Amino acid sequence: MKLPDEFSALHDRMTGWRRDLHAHPELGFEETRTAARVAELLESFGIEVHRGVGRTGVVGVLRAGSSERSIGLRADMDALPIAEANGFDHRSRHPGRMHACGHDGHTAMLLGAAQLLAQTRRFDGTVNFIFQPAEEGLGGARAMIDDGLFRRFPCWTIFGMHNRPGLPVGHFAVRSGAMMAGGAFFDIRVTGKGTHGARPEAGIDPVIVAAHIATALQTIVARNVAPLETAVLSITRIAAGDAYNVIPQTATLGGTVRAFSGAVMAQIDAAIRRVAAGVAAGLGASAEVDFRTLFAPTVNDPAEADFAAGVCAALVGADRVERNPPLIMASEDFSFMLEQVPGCYLNIGNGAGEGACEVHNPRYDFNDAALPLGAAFFVGAVQAKLVR
Repeated sequence: MKLPDEFSALHDRMTGWRRDLHAHPELGFEETRTAARVAELLESFGIEVHRGVGRTGVVGVLRAGSSERSIGLRADMDALPIAEANGFDHRSRHPGRMHACGHDGHTAMLLGAAQLLAQTRRFDGTVNFIFQPAEEGLGGARAMIDDGLFRRFPCWTIFGMHNRPGLPVGHFAVRSGAMMAGGAFFDIRVTGKGTHGARPEAGIDPVIVAAHIATALQTIVARNVAPLETAVLSITRIAAGDAYNVIPQTATLGGTVRAFSGAVMAQIDAAIRRVAAGVAAGLGASAEVDFRTLFAPTVNDPAEADFAAGVCAALVGADRVERNPPLIMASEDFSFMLEQVPGCYLNIGNGAGEGACEVHNPRYDFNDAALPLGAAFFVGAVQAKLVR
């Protein structure tokens, strides 16, 4: 595999952008420096820039020729509230924040593609470069859509990309149909009757009720969801009480649900409410459920997934493109964009073997060797979709 010289020439520049972003991470809807840097670079390439889309999002628009066809290319910009444990020069300058998921690399790849497309303009139509804020559970995709993203910047199709640790650099993974799970968070507030810890018979213990609810919820996937479906329900937090000798009035528990269809997610939502209310009532207490769907399932359009795999194969060879990778239980809010526009979300290798640190880890770092490959995919997709 040998990339065209134009991508290799961009490598050092993209690496510099990526490491600058890594050193200055910003959390969701706080990406002011990142957005300003992105907008500044796009303008320097001669691209029309729109700021403040979905609060801190940026959209660049590049036109060539006369075709009405259009394509959207999306990268996420936000970091995570994690204290970085790396010691290299471009480590985070902001305690408690770091680019632990590679969004700095995604942004740099799309910037590289934008510069090359602006220089060459070997396409006929419109390219919308979408730099999204707040992907990490804060609703950045929805914010951009609600702000008129696809009304203001129509896209016939859209593509996004995420790095995958464990997949070798120079490899891609593309899956048709459902690819990543939808995700929801939930909280359950149990109300009992507080009393002295030595006189439990005088009250209704919400701690016991919460424990029984937590156990009963584990039957939902095992005994309600069809065996051929895939779903996860995890209780991740339980809290109650402040003193050793007091049975509290309330207890709370919360967790997450993952599923690959909206129907299964709705089924689990209803079951959580039923089980929590029933168990609580049986023990003399009450329970209130707050169920919040944060991510829809990420579902690739079959035709666009096949197209994306073809672009990857032309770039690195068919033997380096995994066309049916395993389902991913993690979630991605690019899913909401795919509900609006047919498209594809794919994985790019971030490296395998020793040192291939998983995302959301304090020692993670994006692999700069993947930058020209990601940019080349975006450029190849544009030139193939908007062929002159």
